Amino acid sequence: MATVVSDLHQSGTTPGSGTFTCSDCDSRLSLDALDSLPECPRCGGSRFRRASLFGPDQRGQTLEYDHGAAGEPPIWLAKARMLAHDGRCLALRDGDIHLFTLRPGWTRIGRSAKADVRLDDPSVSRRHALLVSEPGEPLRILDDRSLNGIFLNGKPVEWSNVHDGDELRIGRYRLFLLEA
Repeated sequence: MATVVSDLHQSGTTPGSGTFTCSDCDSRLSLDALDSLPECPRCGGSRFRRASLFGPDQRGQTLEYDHGAAGEPPIWLAKARMLAHDGRCLALRDGDIHLFTLRPGWTRIGRSAKADVRLDDPSVSRRHALLVSEPGEPLRILDDRSLNGIFLNGKPVEWSNVHDGDELRIGRYRLFLLEA
């Protein structure tokens, strides 16, 4: 009798790098070698199979993360403004409030260890976005070929100017530009 080995991977396991398809809703998730599978961002499912270039699951949607619409600025943003110093910074609340100072030039945002603003979550591409900060010019953001895209105030953008108080959604994260 032959033994059948399941090709399903469960949330919380670390199956290695690649693209995985939710067995409940066919949405895809791209992982790096050390990432563990989260619950499906779209349906909450916990079973995934490795995606194949040649398999039928290529008909499904490729954007697997629901960014939702932009909402009102969160209450914690007022406290972040008090903590911000001169210049530009990105504010993020992930338990605590984190401020990322933006220096003149290029700032890399992504999951990579080489990113200037590192967001360690499978919903963020290793090289997700680039910010360009030049004195006297509006801050600009550029999508760096990310899987889930960039949302500025709830709308998808490839590149755009970013102004004080604007909300950037990168993967599951909501970041806000503060200019002091």
